[in-house]
Amino acid sequence: MLSANQLHTLAEQNKGVLQTAQALKLGVAKKSFYDFIKTNEFEQVAHGIYLAPEAWADSLYFLHLRSTQAVFSHETALYFHDLADREPLQYTVTVKTGYNPSKLTADGIKVYSIKSELHAMGLTQMETNFGHMVPCYDMERTICDVLRSRNGMEIQTIQNALRAYVKHKDKNLRQLTHYAKALRVEKILQPYLEVLL
Repeated sequence: MLSANQLHTLAEQNKGVLQTAQALKLGVAKKSFYDFIKTNEFEQVAHGIYLAPEAWADSLYFLHLRSTQAVFSHETALYFHDLADREPLQYTVTVKTGYNPSKLTADGIKVYSIKSELHAMGLTQMETNFGHMVPCYDMERTICDVLRSRNGMEIQTIQNALRAYVKHKDKNLRQLTHYAKALRVEKILQPYLEVLL
């Protein structure tokens, strides 16, 4: 059966994850898709997202699939870039202003919003522990975001992140200054850099 083969291939390519929308786009009939899910004992992990029984549950990747415009930022991005000493207690994402974050916040995700023209600045891809690629801000954008949101974060987290960034071999101070100007945190960043550099 063609659709079953297609779905097996699709699940393999996506490390055991199948999405209803993706399968329908390939031309698989809805009934065939749900029959395949049931027969192969896939588990529903979110609306329209199913996981093979032998696959690892990757909550960061599932979050990305549920909300494709959400970009991992702040504490979660610090963790991705090894600028934090521990995994964050809750995931943090940034969305465009006007996006309704109620479903994300109901699931315990901390959501920041920013003007749409600044949303893609510093956007990169990072690999989760389970090998999926997800959108995340680069180190420089993350440092600026942390400074912008400093009132809602632990001072220790900010200081540790800045110390780790300054020691990082891949740091780009020119890019950091450019982002700091665009995000209006230049005056806050300057004293930190003077002390640390």
